[in-house]
Amino acid sequence: MKAANSNRDQFAILRRTMVEQVALHADHVSGKTGRTAIASPVMEAIERVPRHAFVPVEMTLYAYLDSPLPIGCGKTISQPFIVALMTDLLELGAEDRVLEIGTGLGYQAALLAELAAEVFTVELIEELAQSGRRRLGEQGYGNVQFRVGDGSLGWPDHAPFDRIIATAAPDLIPPALLQQLKTGGRMVIPAGLEDDQRLLLVTKDEGGRFETEEILPVRFSQLMSADDD
Repeated sequence: MKAANSNRDQFAILRRTMVEQVALHADHVSGKTGRTAIASPVMEAIERVPRHAFVPVEMTLYAYLDSPLPIGCGKTISQPFIVALMTDLLELGAEDRVLEIGTGLGYQAALLAELAAEVFTVELIEELAQSGRRRLGEQGYGNVQFRVGDGSLGWPDHAPFDRIIATAAPDLIPPALLQQLKTGGRMVIPAGLEDDQRLLLVTKDEGGRFETEEILPVRFSQLMSADDD
């Protein structure tokens, strides 16, 4: 029991340090993002969610570095600063329904679940989807629904969504995701060719028109579809 408590205390200290690093990074790139700080609710959620529970066991010691980490199947968990920024750009409300494309091992979904009413997450790779579902369940997140499938198609049965976030990058924003975004909604998605990606904020106004804002250059795994080999 003492060892378990000691580990929890150590991880809590490491999370606080990670939050400080994220804050410094946000300030450093504020000229590009237009945001001098990440909103307090997002930072508080990052300090609550145990990132070490959403990485492979061999990555546990590195979980609180402000760095992407491999999670298997050729995929990564995003850098904490990028996760914080993307979550912040969504401007989540407590009643929002959120679609996430790319469950991975569930870390981003956990943060969304802390801040929104419902999370609908889609993962193409079944091995990751099953592991992500298990990890989120172990952490007690009961407001997340899961689907194994092609993320570029969204989840039409539950559309429209107040917010949409993608953790993998298509060349172009999939039309299905635009169609499934609610009027007045916000989408945060990386897009572009592998060596020329941009993080985009897409908003949909009351007239149904879309506006796209480039936030900063990024590097994400490519969004795969069910048709990819």
